[in-house]
Amino acid sequence: MKRTMGAIARRAALPRHAQLVQARGMKTVGRTVAAREAAGSPAGRVGAPLLVSKRWCTVVKCPVIAESISEGTVGGWEVKAGDSVLEDALLGSIESEKVNIDIRAPHNGIVTEILVEEGTNVNVGADLLKLKEADVPPEGEPAKAAKTADAPEKKPDATPKPAAAAKPAPAAAAAAPAQAEPAQQYAASTDREKRVRITPMRRRIADRLKASQNTAAMLTTFQEVDMSNLIALRTQHKEEFAEKHGVKLGFMSAFVKASACALQAVPVVNAYLDTETDAIIFHDYCDISVAVATPKGLVVPVLRDCQEMNFADIEKQIGVFADKAKNGSLSIREMSGGTFTISNGGTYGSWMGTPIINPPQSAVLGMHATKQKAWVDKDGKISARPIMALALTYDHRLIDGRDAVTFLVKIRNLIESPERMLLDLA
Repeated sequence: MKRTMGAIARRAALPRHAQLVQARGMKTVGRTVAAREAAGSPAGRVGAPLLVSKRWCTVVKCPVIAESISEGTVGGWEVKAGDSVLEDALLGSIESEKVNIDIRAPHNGIVTEILVEEGTNVNVGADLLKLKEADVPPEGEPAKAAKTADAPEKKPDATPKPAAAAKPAPAAAAAAPAQAEPAQQYAASTDREKRVRITPMRRRIADRLKASQNTAAMLTTFQEVDMSNLIALRTQHKEEFAEKHGVKLGFMSAFVKASACALQAVPVVNAYLDTETDAIIFHDYCDISVAVATPKGLVVPVLRDCQEMNFADIEKQIGVFADKAKNGSLSIREMSGGTFTISNGGTYGSWMGTPIINPPQSAVLGMHATKQKAWVDKDGKISARPIMALALTYDHRLIDGRDAVTFLVKIRNLIESPERMLLDLA
């Protein structure tokens, strides 16, 4: 009773307009609570769904990244406070060492506050931004129509304006700024450098490559391959292959299949050295990682059991991985567990290079661009042939030079006679 009398006394001391505002606010709160109770969402119930009205904000949290990853970095925001967004619109992204996750709007609304700045490390479940539910018109015509309706009509001015007096063209004055322009541009560009934050994926790539250099005794051996027969095979059957299998016939399928055959013939190249237990781990399967370049960095999705795949299976799976790499949807499992890697630098015109081993693997095959070169055939005749240079980098602690050369020559023979792979004569 004393509290009630005290509240009435305090209200009486307020100005008239403040009393009205306070009374309306109390009524609004009462209606909101009554609505929530009527909807069957009592306060305090564990696990009860939060009823979000247009007067309340939803807190968007950091989504689950992967089973083994509990932390990520805010890669960037696509929105700012005050922006209107539709349901499932891209708000930003969370970057991790292996995968990037998009942050999507759970419903239509207006971004009221960004809680975490770009480049900040956040745990899974951390608060990222606040989104107020609101009716947002679809992009395009409705919003434009509303703006047009709100704009006041401009009436034509009946009073004629006097013609502006023609100004003389000061030739000398105009020449001076033109001469000073380069100096002004240079002065405004004194800070000609910019700092870009290193993404977690790029940092992880750098650490792994440097660790590979510091650990493995890497040695590279080279082999030239005559691509004439493989090119002829592809040219003859590419249209029929695409029509039947729904995917283009490329060169990668031949090299993946040839590598799988060579790995089975020289199993030590498919093994790795376990220094913790002083053991060599051999694999009875060929899981080949295929290096794919993305704007975020190099990723290596894994083709599983390549020894059981044909050309069509390989091309289809590579196509799936290429699409996922572009939109950043590759999972950690799809990039883990390879036993051997193929890197195709020839896509970008590389003629020769020494690839770096992807640990804990023991070898990596580097493909390069096909060039027309003078070639001496078996009959001693010289002719121009399409030649590709192959490079095999291997860990010399485990793989001897004889094994490396045998492996590379096996691939060369299969590429120069691709029918042997098709006839299971490898």
